[in-house]
Amino acid sequence: MTSEEKSNHWDSLWQEYSKSLENWKTVFEQIQKATNEMQAKFNEVWEKAAKESSVDTMKTFGENWQKSLNEAGIKSFKEFGEAWQKSLNEANASTFKQVAENWQQTLNSSGMENMKAYGEMMKKFAETWNTMWPKYK
Repeated sequence: MTSEEKSNHWDSLWQEYSKSLENWKTVFEQIQKATNEMQAKFNEVWEKAAKESSVDTMKTFGENWQKSLNEAGIKSFKEFGEAWQKSLNEANASTFKQVAENWQQTLNSSGMENMKAYGEMMKKFAETWNTMWPKYK
């Protein structure tokens, strides 16, 4: 391979890498945006539910959600479940808010595993919600 061929190969390889990096950056930004939007809606739902539901209803929902998370068996869920149980014992809005904030901080700190766990957690939230308040068609 001549020096010009090596140079062209290097340039081509570098361009492919740069394009891959740009693609990754675009997808990452989309994931961040979608996560922030979903978290904002989750926070709205949670705040409304906390204001308009009885303590017993919130406790039942929390227990059902925790059970579904534990059945999913993800380590992050176990940690969330423990924090959730503590918040149920204290049963006030600021404690629930702290659990959500701690969960969000955990998600922001440790990569893909938590991204997957976050998606699964939100899926279980929706499934639990739908079992307690099914949509009527």
